[in-house]
Amino acid sequence: MGAKLLCLCIAFTLVAYYIYSPIPENVEQPWKLMLVSTVFRTLGHVAEAAERLGLANYMDVLMLFSTAEHVAPTSDENVTVTDTELSGVAVRLFLPKKPADGLRRAVLYFHGGGWCVGDAGMKGYDFLARRTSSQLNAVVVSVNYRLAPKYHFPVQFEDVYSVSKFFLQSRVLSQYGVDPTRVCVAGDSAGGNLAAAVAQKLLEDSEVTTKLKAQALIYPALQTLDLNLPSYHQNADMPVLSKSLMVRFWSEYFTSDPSLREAITSNRHVPAQWGHLFQFVNWSTLLPDRMKKGHVYTGPVFGSPALAKKYPGFLDRRAAPLLAAEAQLRGLPPTYILTCEHDVLRDDGVMYATRLKAAGVPVTHEHAEDGFHWAAFHPFPLLCHSNGLVTACAIIFSHSCCLVSARSLPLVPGAPQAAEEQWAEPACVAVVESAHCIPAAWLRVSTARP
Repeated sequence: MGAKLLCLCIAFTLVAYYIYSPIPENVEQPWKLMLVSTVFRTLGHVAEAAERLGLANYMDVLMLFSTAEHVAPTSDENVTVTDTELSGVAVRLFLPKKPADGLRRAVLYFHGGGWCVGDAGMKGYDFLARRTSSQLNAVVVSVNYRLAPKYHFPVQFEDVYSVSKFFLQSRVLSQYGVDPTRVCVAGDSAGGNLAAAVAQKLLEDSEVTTKLKAQALIYPALQTLDLNLPSYHQNADMPVLSKSLMVRFWSEYFTSDPSLREAITSNRHVPAQWGHLFQFVNWSTLLPDRMKKGHVYTGPVFGSPALAKKYPGFLDRRAAPLLAAEAQLRGLPPTYILTCEHDVLRDDGVMYATRLKAAGVPVTHEHAEDGFHWAAFHPFPLLCHSNGLVTACAIIFSHSCCLVSARSLPLVPGAPQAAEEQWAEPACVAVVESAHCIPAAWLRVSTARP
């Protein structure tokens, strides 16, 4: 009996040790996040073991989660949902059934997943697109771009850009009854990266005459030059997206060659001849003091030019939109950026918001102090009630201007309110009451001009 009790205690201790993860104090129900972290950590360990044994690629194992979360394209009383292709690229198309008074809005959405996993048919993405289409009477095109490791950069970008350029043609917009002055791009994480890159590229494409009305970037990944940012240090072991996993996503985006992953891990992958690019990601000048948290900027440590020559993608602003010069940012549409405090990608979004504002782009930046990566589309609804931790964001467009501010769109009940309101003309962002996470009463959008 004593031996059994001892074994039980040991087993319980090991399980508790495995489940436990350091969780930020401002997360209201940390044990729920610990359970989520355990699921992802276990999947990661299985993926590592499978790869070491030569049974499967690491990312192929992670893709099992996307497969498990996949739902069929099912129409309902409000929206017609179909899986189809636009410009030869797979998309999930959401068409509202409600009669329109005039031309409709449209949203081009790019899912997250580190360019390696994810699917427009996952429950969270399907729900968001369906809700957006129904509530806003908008056409939503959710793009299923090809993924690494089978396809590396620039394939992912080319897929989403091809769909965007195709959809923005006058004849296609007319086919779907879309107003050419009310089209936006949006995405989360790696999808936010793709949305930012598409918005920049469209500015330069003389063949595209339709201008975007807005872009929405939900905790976007925007650069791979410097992974020693304060947010990478602070959240290196954060649940869902650790620094090591983000490094793996970045490297896999460009190549399966482990030498690039090793160089990025040590932050010595950028050659000296490209050192001028660090001015665009210099967090010592682009982050507010409160986010520096005592970290000291030391400047880059340069690496061998061989990797950059072999895999130049990580120096390409189609993969790293933060590398765009100020002149290349001017003219971008009004922008909404959501960042989360407990996220390695936090500083990417904050720096981009700073640079866009300096370039004269109207920006609304919301920061979730108790948010973590992937909070907007988390498959575990229990987490939705953790003090507003989980937020699902959708882009909406008004017929005139919209007032958007941290004061009018609080992410956390009782959080400090913004001192100033920002006018994002002509776009605005609404927090959708998704998965019962955000009370509808929190939504405050004024359509009057200032």
